[in-house]
Amino acid sequence: MQILPTALVELIDALGSLPGVGTRTAERYAYFLYKSNPDVSKRLAASADTIHQKVAFCRRTFALVESGKELSDLYTSPNRHKTQVMVVAEPFDILAIEKTNQYKGTYHVLGGLVSPIDGVSPEQLHVAELVERIDSDQVEEIILATNASVEGESTALYIQQQLAGKNIIISRLARGLSVGVDLEYADQITLGRALQERTNL
Repeated sequence: MQILPTALVELIDALGSLPGVGTRTAERYAYFLYKSNPDVSKRLAASADTIHQKVAFCRRTFALVESGKELSDLYTSPNRHKTQVMVVAEPFDILAIEKTNQYKGTYHVLGGLVSPIDGVSPEQLHVAELVERIDSDQVEEIILATNASVEGESTALYIQQQLAGKNIIISRLARGLSVGVDLEYADQITLGRALQERTNL
């Protein structure tokens, strides 16, 4: 006996294939779309249908750009310093950094992190292109901004090894306690980093 209409089940299955969306959440999203104005569903469907035609990767930094555009504005802008490159795992990591209004260098998106469990090897990341940029852009500093996870640390270590012998500064974003976090709730890695990178007052 079929409890839900086929179209609704298909939508739930489609939404459930998204990362971080479980069955219950997919059901809520699907029912929300059904109850909403049909224009909401049409807009969502149209956006999803054209995303592959309208979005591309910068051929230099691998950041997201408008389709047909070869280079990111964050790379071509005269206000950005090409000699300083921040290495991030995914394109949306750039948004977090840009919101600080503290960084004026360029970026390099790896396209993931080294993760043998997930079948992601170093060769699948844009590390070779990063090494090539050091000479072509006369890079002076590489800032490693990968996650504070096993995969992030492994990836950062691999990049350091690949850049060995290069006459550049390799730095890492500082790690430590977030504002508002109680010590008793902080994990051991975070506390360890905070202790190692403590500053004088």
